[in-house]
Amino acid sequence: FVQLQSVHASGEVHNVVKSKIQRRTLNPEWDQEFVLGTKHPIGETDQIEAEFEEYRQKIAAASMTEEAQKEALRELSRMEKMPPQAAEYSVIKTYLDWLTELPWGDIEEESIDIPLARQVLDEDHYDLQEVKDRILEFLAVRKLALERGSGALSPEERRGAILCFVGPPGVGKTSLGRSIARAMGREFTRMSLGGMRDEAEIRGHRRTYIGAMPGRIIQALRRVGTRHPVFMLDEVDKIGADWRGDPSSALLEVLDPEQNSSFRDHYLDVDYDLSQVMFIATANLLEPIPPALRDRMETLYLDGYVEYEKIQIAQQYLVPRQRRVNSLEEAELTIEDQGLKTIIRDYTREAGVRQLEREIGRVARKIATRIASGELEEHIALDEEGVRDLLGKPRFFFEAGERTETPGVVTGLSVNQTGGDVLFIESTRMGGSGQLKLTGQLGDVMRESANLALSFVRARADKLGLSDELFEKTDVHVHVPAGSIPKDGPSAGVAIVTSLVSLFTHTCVDPDVAMTGEITLRGRVLPVGGIKQKVLAAHRFGLKSVILPHRNEADLDDLPDEVRQEMEFVLVKTTDEVLENAFPRLEPAV
Repeated sequence: FVQLQSVHASGEVHNVVKSKIQRRTLNPEWDQEFVLGTKHPIGETDQIEAEFEEYRQKIAAASMTEEAQKEALRELSRMEKMPPQAAEYSVIKTYLDWLTELPWGDIEEESIDIPLARQVLDEDHYDLQEVKDRILEFLAVRKLALERGSGALSPEERRGAILCFVGPPGVGKTSLGRSIARAMGREFTRMSLGGMRDEAEIRGHRRTYIGAMPGRIIQALRRVGTRHPVFMLDEVDKIGADWRGDPSSALLEVLDPEQNSSFRDHYLDVDYDLSQVMFIATANLLEPIPPALRDRMETLYLDGYVEYEKIQIAQQYLVPRQRRVNSLEEAELTIEDQGLKTIIRDYTREAGVRQLEREIGRVARKIATRIASGELEEHIALDEEGVRDLLGKPRFFFEAGERTETPGVVTGLSVNQTGGDVLFIESTRMGGSGQLKLTGQLGDVMRESANLALSFVRARADKLGLSDELFEKTDVHVHVPAGSIPKDGPSAGVAIVTSLVSLFTHTCVDPDVAMTGEITLRGRVLPVGGIKQKVLAAHRFGLKSVILPHRNEADLDDLPDEVRQEMEFVLVKTTDEVLENAFPRLEPAV
């Protein structure tokens, strides 16, 4: 007080300090440091010091990198110099919480059991042999490195795999990630990328912003509590981009083994090692993924299932699961193979098994209702007739024969994000001036294919027995049904040519034949993609023969043996060969 009085001659300052000392005397719980400028009561001061000490212990025990520890101690030193009421105090405190709670420490050595891993994968999923083999290869390499090396894996040997599962919905991409984590003895976490448009979702926000947080990569690692989980990035093909940035570009660093060992989140602003994480991305289509991002991942295709595989999946996984969900005993819900075949053919039309499980669930709920109401006393295994009685009228029909009874209609094949599909190309003509009209929400490439097909047919008019006047006085309308669904691509060229030839020659196409392939102006048939998905769609649709480009012959090796035995494949090089196989009846239709 004497020192303050000597420095400040002002009576006002003297009165303020005197007032503080009087309050200190009247209320002993106030600490004398209050007079010297600090604002902490006695108990609060001890509590804050204890909090600082707690953070020091957390930082020491977190096994951070040298850079992260240095940054944490620097921020702690800043926090000690400011009052708790300051806005920056809580910001620093939250930052230190993130740093100390992240898994920084060394990774425990894995105990790898290849037979057990194979058993786990087989228990959870039927078939998918290529994917299972790739996972077992990854585990086998790590096991040999442990046994034949120094007993500990180097950072390069620990490096996680970066896989991308591509396939239609319902084939088991996401659930396969959980099985992989269980087979490897690792934790599992996932992040959905569908609709993401903000780059900060990946890299986080800088701490200068109010409410800043780390990116979802760092958040997931803190939540799972380990540096080497199986991390699933769902729907990587559905990332968007706008003025907030491009998340797919931010993923380039995350999914690059050469860069992600020093991943720098904007919020943390220190390097974090992601190289030990096993990233698994999923996508319905490969094309929407940017080429640079696609190049960083090893792509594994999970195509649709054939009828035999769906029956096995239903008997081994879907029916038992629906029994548990609907509180039924094993003897109370039994569906024979013929009953499942009826559900697959008449009530579903998909590459995966998601809708199949829904229909089995409908059956289970109806059985549960009859049991609970006392209507069903003894159990009967459901066959085809029993399934129809519970599910009602069929939703799908094998309509290829009916649709192609009219000249100008051809069965084509396509691929979309739900897998392979069958589409019909319909053509008709009327009097006019040689105009071509296209409908069905077709893309630019498919429109070019239609114009190309008409030019080719006109150029071959003499060989087809048609006159030039017929084309000059005729308008042609080409339509692809399901007009609400966008369609594009060159693979319908063969089908459009066949449709126009069928129209002008008044000859019906073989109802059991589907076709795909791109054509040139000279009549060559070029290879196309998605052969396996297209053939599986034709098989689901009940078709017996598929016309394919000759250069796609190697793709037939990917087909299941059941499909190759039940279907006939005609490999063609020119459109003349297509027409020879598409019209078994040379006589015109009546």
